[in-house]
Amino acid sequence: MGDNSPTDIDRQASWQAPERPAWLAALNREGEHLDLSTVVPLDTDNLIDTAKRKTGLSDFGEDHWRAPFETLCRDISGPAELTLMGRLMMRSDLLIWLENRLRIAELLKQHPEIHDEKIENPVFIVGLPRSGTSILFEVLSRDPACGVPETWEALFPCPPPTAEGYATDPRIEQAHELVTQWNRVVPEFATMHEMGGRIPAECGLIMANSFISDHVASLSQAHEYGGLYATADMRPAYRDHETILKILQWKNPRGYWLLKAPAHQNHLDILLETYPDARIIQTHRDPIKCMASTTSLMGCLYYMRSDLPFDSDAFEDIMKGEATSARLEHVMSQRESGVIPEARICDSRFQDLMDDPLACVEKIYAHFDWKLSDEARTRMTQYLANKPKDKFGAHKYQVGVEELEERKLFRAYQDKYGVPDEV
Repeated sequence: MGDNSPTDIDRQASWQAPERPAWLAALNREGEHLDLSTVVPLDTDNLIDTAKRKTGLSDFGEDHWRAPFETLCRDISGPAELTLMGRLMMRSDLLIWLENRLRIAELLKQHPEIHDEKIENPVFIVGLPRSGTSILFEVLSRDPACGVPETWEALFPCPPPTAEGYATDPRIEQAHELVTQWNRVVPEFATMHEMGGRIPAECGLIMANSFISDHVASLSQAHEYGGLYATADMRPAYRDHETILKILQWKNPRGYWLLKAPAHQNHLDILLETYPDARIIQTHRDPIKCMASTTSLMGCLYYMRSDLPFDSDAFEDIMKGEATSARLEHVMSQRESGVIPEARICDSRFQDLMDDPLACVEKIYAHFDWKLSDEARTRMTQYLANKPKDKFGAHKYQVGVEELEERKLFRAYQDKYGVPDEV
């Protein structure tokens, strides 16, 4: 880094933890008097044995999950300093993913024809976190021509959902209570991201079943796991992702899959290797705004499960200027070199989505030569009318003057895609 380059800003140091709800503070205080490693065990043997006993199964499929799982368990058993509530939430998550692996392996043995399912022309929304990927995902999902993985089926993919029981599946309520628990633990989180059993799910939740996922890394300050995830071969996670999509559409056929995860932006070459006919929508927003908002989001996620001061480098590529700039420039390079064919990727600016959502949608449809039906247009319009800005309260965070010094890192990116400064 030259003398004229800005120094990375320590956004984590400026983040302030919100006050905990009284019930949670009292629960965690009581947990301090318990032997938590015995009361809520997070060791690998106990978790694996429990998952096997609950399902009556023993085959977890391929072994690519074991090393990241074991690494994660070492972190959360000690260094991550989870509270009583944090350990309860983490144990629940880990058992869900382990049981899913067991049930998926058994399902594929019983029904090998699932492997013959085709995932054709999937659409992936990618971009920096907090760059409008979620709202665009939700708007585009109103088109009945596409299918999205809803949170409940991403969380509980087995047994496969059926077309007949899809809207009344009892797992919807179970998933809804689990994911909205996040809002009860940290109420501020509701201002950042809407949660619910039938909300479209990010791919990170699906990939969590491989234990190679940004979703897993975002739940605790697991430094060893974060380092492993940052350098992991993502191909097994994408194979698991494809398998789960095949399971979800087996008894409930969809149109083309509409999918979303900011983290895909780091792995577009592997994404296209897995899904050669994929189409990509890249969102664009002021990176300084995105990094400030992401820091606030990550702080709250970690705070749900631990009192440990916010000091995680696991997501430096989305919270630090130089790493974020490198991430964006890597995608620019891939596009310029033809690794990502321009006909297969469409740009969508956050500002355009805010100014005129339907015009933004029409531009995307025109790029891919899709037909925007009257029904889709009507459903999108109704959705937007029922989801005003700050529906669940305003997400408040600070952007310091020193952070604006990083602007020069992003000028080439912003100029290329016409991304306006927001701060």
